[in-house]
Amino acid sequence: MARARSSVLVTEDDPMMAEQLRWALKDEYSVRWAADRFQALDALKKSRPDLLLLDLCLPPENVPEEGFRILRAARAGGADTTVIVMSAVEEREAALRAISEGAYDFLSKPLDLATLRVVVSRALERQALERDNRRLRNELRDRHHIDGMAGISLPMQRVFEAIRRVADSPVTVILEGESGTGKEVVARAIHFSGARREGPFIAVHCAALPETLIEAELFGHEKGAFTGATGARVGRFEAADGGTLFLDEVACLPAATQIKLLRVLEERAVERLGSNRPRRVDIRLVAATNENLEKKVVQGEFREDLFFRLNVFPIRLPALRERVEDVPVLAEYFLKKLCEDRGLPARRFSPELLQSLMGRDWRGNVRELRNLVETIALLADGEMIGVGDLPPAPPRRDGFVPLAQVQTLGFKQTVQDFERRILLEAITRADGVKARAARDLGLDAAQMKYLVKKYSLWSGSDS
Repeated sequence: MARARSSVLVTEDDPMMAEQLRWALKDEYSVRWAADRFQALDALKKSRPDLLLLDLCLPPENVPEEGFRILRAARAGGADTTVIVMSAVEEREAALRAISEGAYDFLSKPLDLATLRVVVSRALERQALERDNRRLRNELRDRHHIDGMAGISLPMQRVFEAIRRVADSPVTVILEGESGTGKEVVARAIHFSGARREGPFIAVHCAALPETLIEAELFGHEKGAFTGATGARVGRFEAADGGTLFLDEVACLPAATQIKLLRVLEERAVERLGSNRPRRVDIRLVAATNENLEKKVVQGEFREDLFFRLNVFPIRLPALRERVEDVPVLAEYFLKKLCEDRGLPARRFSPELLQSLMGRDWRGNVRELRNLVETIALLADGEMIGVGDLPPAPPRRDGFVPLAQVQTLGFKQTVQDFERRILLEAITRADGVKARAARDLGLDAAQMKYLVKKYSLWSGSDS
């Protein structure tokens, strides 16, 4: 398919000059003409041209300010109309001012038409390149960011692709991953990216509900169904009708509730407690767990038939340590959102701080990172947030000291921190008895005494 020709609007009060310009450009571009400020503003309003050839001194007042009004209108609202100013030699100062206000270039009158064609061609080539770059940036943003999630890592790209594939499907989805990996965020992304986005999104955290009330919460109840049921109540399934029901920590459901949940998924109908009348529900179910459901099935703690009903479209969410390259992306995303939501001045993380964050263990995953960003953003001073604003990192579970931390603190400080932590752990395990801790570490009494003094550890007992 042929590419549409670029559009050019010429503002020129001299009809002969305007015709010359039209003739010089008409073979390659779609050219329109405006003879004064009013016609120019009307043309800009009706259709945004790709390029504006702007004579600064136009009727009705024939002063440069007329042209500046048109320039500002052409650049308003983030429009990418490229502006080339045409000016007489004595208007050079005004033309330079136009460049500072967003014009691409200026040409002195009388115009050389060959030069005009070259300048127009280069301007439109640059504009096309900028549009392509903007389109690619938007595509990358859409690929690396979905409804509150951000990530450039391959594991997260797989998650984003899974969300896109399942969003418009009615199938049941189960989200698997450690606590803090963002399971509810993914559930919301599935809902609001799909055909049910106009319906309700109802989240239920099964582990937070008492076992005696969980069925009433999920399926609803009639008045008098149990002690304290002073009126009828709609359950979460009915509340989610036409939308999405998110069951978090589904592994915590009691056996009796698992049976009823299986029946609802099979029949797409619920019965309130105290009633035997089925009520049809149209829901998309998204379940989540941080436990191994297959293992719980083998152990007899979760129904196998319910597991198969839930495990239609599984999505595994990676732990943050499996996608460490996403840490800077997430940190900057959380900081930007925090500043916008709280009305704070824009803040930035230093490259050294972002490198340091990549070396942390992140036991709490994305949730822990978000909380840390909020803490340091509120406590730090200045636009740039540096390594000095970070609280000490908790020890890693595997005892590994990442290179990023060594580069941040320096080799000597990193070794000392590690040595002090080993001593503290050994003394704690020995109930404060340093002699026993020394034996566990293979140290003699003199070495232990020296290290305890070096690191100002508590006195404890010597034997």
